[in-house]
Amino acid sequence: MNLVDIYYKMKKDVQYIEDELEKAIDTQVTELYQSSIHLLKAGGKRIRPVFVLLGGKWGDYDLKRLKHVAVPLELIHMATLVHDDVIDDADKRRGKETVRRKWDNKTAMYAGDYILARALAIAAELPIPELHQILANAMVEVVVGEFEQVKDLKNWSQSFRTYLRRIKRKTALLIAISCQMGAMASGAPRKIVNSMYRYGYNVGMAFQITDDILDFTGTEKQLGKPAGSDLMNGNITLPALYSAHYGRYRSRFQEWIANGTFWDHVEEAIQLVRQDEGIAFSQKLAERYVERAKAILAELPDNQAKASLAGIADFIVARKF
Repeated sequence: MNLVDIYYKMKKDVQYIEDELEKAIDTQVTELYQSSIHLLKAGGKRIRPVFVLLGGKWGDYDLKRLKHVAVPLELIHMATLVHDDVIDDADKRRGKETVRRKWDNKTAMYAGDYILARALAIAAELPIPELHQILANAMVEVVVGEFEQVKDLKNWSQSFRTYLRRIKRKTALLIAISCQMGAMASGAPRKIVNSMYRYGYNVGMAFQITDDILDFTGTEKQLGKPAGSDLMNGNITLPALYSAHYGRYRSRFQEWIANGTFWDHVEEAIQLVRQDEGIAFSQKLAERYVERAKAILAELPDNQAKASLAGIADFIVARKF
């Protein structure tokens, strides 16, 4: 089952969540609404709401209940994006002008804060204390991950372990709790709730590693931003980290790093990473995480949700956007 089939089967429910997202950011403050809706209309895969809905299939599936999880998680993701764009001085997001570019940094920061606040308000309508605690803890970890990314900008001495811990906090955690909280909100058995978290964590790690590969191998049209943007902004991801320490062009990387001239050669470095073994190494690691995710699914009862979750896992490592 491919992603198109999965989304088609869920089309009505995903559109319901899309409509609820638009309602969630409605406000009488014109510029705040315009900047927030601009970010929302930039699109995205809505992968987190889809995971919430599929997690909800393991219990009593109630869309009006699950929206109190699906909408906040997507809003939190959106808030991190608009804040990221300010930090990165980014002009494009998914091929469109970023909020900071179309308006300014202050508007972008306030829009992100507003979206985050609306996420909390909507989640609070679901009376499950454990769910609120999971969400709060995850938000703390996401901020820590974002801070670690800033701290490690242009830091070539960081380890693979540091990178993996950062992407867990930055990306995998929200995907993990999307699966977990969807199951929890539907009243699924505890064993399945726990399995959904572990599945989501592994898929989330693969998702971010694949994103980091695509930043080098994708085109600007596919990515909605210039290829190699991460490295240009000083964000050292797994393919580049591998090239610098283990790749066939290691000596050239090490010479630039030792001389303090790497960032004068960043465009050449991007081309070298594209040709190097770090891409294949990263791809194999992403595939390993997907294998773990599918092994977790294999232990669960057979149903449509299980097939869809397996299909999404396969898509994540095969995607080109």
